[in-house]
Amino acid sequence: MRVLIVYCHPSKDSFTKSMCDAFLKGITDSGNEYILSDLYEMGFDPVMKEEEYLRDANYRDTPAVADDVRKEQEKINSADAIALIYPVFWTEAPAMLVGWFDRVWSYGFAYGNKTMKLLDKAIILCSAGNPLDRLEQFGLLDSMKKVMFGDRLFGRVKESEFIVFDCTSRENELREKNWDANLQKAYEKGRTLFA
Repeated sequence: MRVLIVYCHPSKDSFTKSMCDAFLKGITDSGNEYILSDLYEMGFDPVMKEEEYLRDANYRDTPAVADDVRKEQEKINSADAIALIYPVFWTEAPAMLVGWFDRVWSYGFAYGNKTMKLLDKAIILCSAGNPLDRLEQFGLLDSMKKVMFGDRLFGRVKESEFIVFDCTSRENELREKNWDANLQKAYEKGRTLFA
């Protein structure tokens, strides 16, 4: 089985990068494979151009999507699952990942006369500076799930899971204390993704 990993973090020196690496190791240790789209490493352009906007806003499948978008769409259709790995920025994914959805979820692929395959699973692994109970208390976790599950992934995956690794900001003492356990959890999620 194959999973497309869409990884989005601006720093190579982050908990999120270590979490991604642990998840990837779990996937390979389980005998499965992955394709990695590291959006920052790729220099993915998250900015929708006017031509793309007019194409989608008018529900047209012409002109053809840009090459970088087509490549991402091909990766999706060659996978059985998708994993989104990112830090929480202001109760949302980073702008680059939001722009990835804006451009890759184009008309004729993700909606309209869809050519996007129905994926077996989606898993979201995100790191957050806030504690989980605070995200829940103020309804922020529900908001994040609603955007991902109720809009971006709705009708595009059979099963989905949302995992928050909380208290991971550099100044939080729990970051180091929970480091190994969190990476083990990410590894296990990769190892059992297709179980």
